[in-house]
Amino acid sequence: MSTHLQGSLFDQTDELRLGPLDGLRRTVLGAGAWIDVLPGWLSGADALFEKLAADVPWRAERRKMYDNVVAVPRLLAFYSAHDPLPDPVLDEARDALSRHYAGELGEPFTTAGLCFYRDGRDSVAWHGDRIGRGAREDTMVAILSVGAPRDLLLRPAGGGTALRRPLGHGDLIVMGGSCQRTWEHCVPKTGRAAGPRISIQFRPHGVH
Repeated sequence: MSTHLQGSLFDQTDELRLGPLDGLRRTVLGAGAWIDVLPGWLSGADALFEKLAADVPWRAERRKMYDNVVAVPRLLAFYSAHDPLPDPVLDEARDALSRHYAGELGEPFTTAGLCFYRDGRDSVAWHGDRIGRGAREDTMVAILSVGAPRDLLLRPAGGGTALRRPLGHGDLIVMGGSCQRTWEHCVPKTGRAAGPRISIQFRPHGVH
């Protein structure tokens, strides 16, 4: 797939390397929800973006909305617990996150969902990952972003003041506690110039 990514001025290496997770900074959102953020967790993130953009078997989906069938405004890929991930550094990332959060999560991250936002017209609407156990249990979703930064917005479920976190070029965000039940998140469309971004979402078994 042809893409044009403006590389990061702060990450000029093609060597894929994960940093330590002790730099994570937690923000307590309320109602049992929290987020951890670590900018630049993955060095060489632009090189990984190029590989994923070219090699992942991306699919375009169409979904029914009201009386119409519309195109999902992003490309998707999904890897189950038994599927080989498209680069070994993603296995390393999933294992590192499972170790770091073992005490809080109590189980490993298993699946990886990928979203390809090709430009500012691609987006995902307000939602929580509430299909499966996330609708009734505290859980975690860890998102590693590569490519150009896009804003991730979070707000209390049902509306309210939103928090904005620009994510790209190897940044990590982990949404934990009740976040999927009591908060919502989205990647809005933007009319500003926006380069392509890929997000890799690690989830435990039974959370979608």
